[in-house]
Amino acid sequence: MWLVRPARPDDLDQILDIAGEQGARLSSTLPKQREAMARKIEHSCRSFEGQATEDAPARFLFVLEEIDSGNIMGTAGIDARAGNGQPFYNYRRDALIHASHELGVSRRVEVLYPSHGLTDQSLLCGLTIKPELQGTDAFELLSRSRILFMAEHRGWFHARTVVEIQGVQDDDGHVPFWDSLGRHFFNMDFQTADQYSGILSKTFIAELMPPNPIYVTLLSPAAQAALGQPHTLTVPNLELLQREGFQAGCYLDIFDAGPVLEARTDSLRTLVTSHRKDLHGSHDESGETCLISAGEGREFRCTLTTVTESLEETLKVPVQTWQRLNRSAGDTVRIAPL
Repeated sequence: MWLVRPARPDDLDQILDIAGEQGARLSSTLPKQREAMARKIEHSCRSFEGQATEDAPARFLFVLEEIDSGNIMGTAGIDARAGNGQPFYNYRRDALIHASHELGVSRRVEVLYPSHGLTDQSLLCGLTIKPELQGTDAFELLSRSRILFMAEHRGWFHARTVVEIQGVQDDDGHVPFWDSLGRHFFNMDFQTADQYSGILSKTFIAELMPPNPIYVTLLSPAAQAALGQPHTLTVPNLELLQREGFQAGCYLDIFDAGPVLEARTDSLRTLVTSHRKDLHGSHDESGETCLISAGEGREFRCTLTTVTESLEETLKVPVQTWQRLNRSAGDTVRIAPL
């Protein structure tokens, strides 16, 4: 059985193991250094307790726990404000028309503009999971539990939510977009830059990148082909987010040119289809499987359960679900179809 809950300081070693397992296959916003990860968990704990400040906006980190073993099998995060008080940089994809009336020539040229237009929107981030759980109900629980948390704490989050999807990278860790553009301005490879962003932020990258528009035709053919394309290993997450209501817009990740998905927070499918109910018990473990969450702040819990009966404001679920949520009969929970 699976449970999503806020990360705790004693989860540090297991979270570091998960972050380290990504290797060159997938980048992550999770830092791989012990001290940086410990600070991230500490910041998350303060955020769950409602202690975020203007200088240190709320950043939430959740873990997926296998209840029987206590093993941490994945992580997922939300930054209440993208950029966390600093500019949140991306490239904005646009075009210019170059024309000569004398020659009778007109040509549309694609351009990438450095932008921080998504700053302060809410950001889903930090999604990592054991490879064997990709595409399973546990994967969907981990990702969508964040939206149930946002539904229950709606005032903490922006009217719009964004997600960065990792871009194209080959099996050797080479990133066409970075190799064609970023590496010319930094004495580091993609993995090193990615590690710095996990410890600090992407602001230091953007400050060293050229402030001028980038003409796409000057990039390598491989980099041009990679614009707005997801890493093959991120496709399950991309498809899940698209079902949720996210769509790719004109923004690209500043590291690897992966797509940046956008949505109105109040239009997200999990939020729209979720309902608050009063919890009651059932001895019948058959029925439709749903996501169910309960608790505020650091008491938040989310799991999967079967629902045998749901009439008006009453919800009947197996008693073991109560135990996973630390709830009892009559408590209010939030439920959404799987």
